[in-house]
Amino acid sequence: MEFRPCIDIHNGKVKQIVGGSLLDEADFAKENFVSGFDSTFYAGLYKKKGIRGGHVILLNGKESAYYESTKEQAIKALSSYPKGLQAGGGITPENAMEFIQAGASHVIVTSYVFRDGKIDMGHLEKMRDAVLAKQLVIDLSCRKKDGKYYIVTDRWQKFTDVVLSEEILDLFSEYCDEFLVHAVDVEGKAGGIEEEVVSLLGNWGKKTVTYAGGIHSFQDLRLLHKLGKGKVNATIGSALDLFGGEMDFEEVLELMKGK
Repeated sequence: MEFRPCIDIHNGKVKQIVGGSLLDEADFAKENFVSGFDSTFYAGLYKKKGIRGGHVILLNGKESAYYESTKEQAIKALSSYPKGLQAGGGITPENAMEFIQAGASHVIVTSYVFRDGKIDMGHLEKMRDAVLAKQLVIDLSCRKKDGKYYIVTDRWQKFTDVVLSEEILDLFSEYCDEFLVHAVDVEGKAGGIEEEVVSLLGNWGKKTVTYAGGIHSFQDLRLLHKLGKGKVNATIGSALDLFGGEMDFEEVLELMKGK
């Protein structure tokens, strides 16, 4: 179990948002925290601490008037910490290498490998061929509907027909190096983890998986370690003191060293 940091960028600024509130219309998101520092501050801090595998996420769509300023911040972060961070948000075979060449160790993809709510195997193969499986992270972020956790796309706004399961993890694992899973319903709410999701990921445990969503205390981290059987990495956003929360960054790093 490792600590995986994050740099979420929306409207050209490093932010922490309530995940389920994100809308393309008017580039809206309910904000928990807007940083006074740019992305290079956080990239430099993570580099100094030797924390690898964090994700830089562009939260604006390509049609947004803010996309270029958001992308600029992402590129700056990747350049500040070469091979130390992953890049996600609107990744396709056409632009993936730009982020790799800017310094990303991996690119993170969701929406491109789904079409009309279903897995697009042709797109999945194109994505793998564009950057190689060892440079690809598949984001299977999910929301609960009718008692099941469905994978969501397009900045978490659209439900697919695909339920997160061990079988789906097996299918995608042939095409990627790691998985990233945001539990969107609790993302940015600092109200506790989605225990069913963490248990599923821990029971599967065949590849590196990072979980994000709802972690707001050291008790949550210990529960994640237990349910995830020590195999599931953790991202902390709004609850971390770096982003206005109460969990001490240094204390988190110290605790995670022993996990």
